[in-house]
Amino acid sequence: MLEAGMKAPDFTLRNAKDQEVSLSSLRGQKVIVYFYPRDNTPGCTREALNYKELYEAFQARQVEVIGISKDSVKSHDKFACKYELPFILLSDPELQAIQAYDVWQEKKLYGKVSMGVVRSTYVIDENGMILKVYPKVKPDLNAREVLDYLDSLQDNANKN
Repeated sequence: MLEAGMKAPDFTLRNAKDQEVSLSSLRGQKVIVYFYPRDNTPGCTREALNYKELYEAFQARQVEVIGISKDSVKSHDKFACKYELPFILLSDPELQAIQAYDVWQEKKLYGKVSMGVVRSTYVIDENGMILKVYPKVKPDLNAREVLDYLDSLQDNANKN
């Protein structure tokens, strides 16, 4: 996996409205990039709803949230509309970002081994550097963990 202190790989992918979005176009603000296996599955839906619930708090801290999976643009559009998701969902069917961020890995489910997206989150700073990596995250806790981390950064900055 990529580590804190490394430059975040840039990507250009299509959002739920079939428009191109590049990570580099968001320079100047922090960005949360979370990778998830699949739209409309129980864990992925809970994770998305947690980010939705805290989205205003992320926005108040001038942080953008991006969810990436290998689902199609059409699938993302349905998922975003169904749950009124306010943040960016990007489609990566060619695994461009998924492989660049090293989240396409071997997974075991009921003894069967297959390749898939390991639920992971990256916090990227205003200059495109990785601040924090959350490998193998729990969908119910991830958004809150990331928000708490951002608050701890602000607290540390205020002390200095």
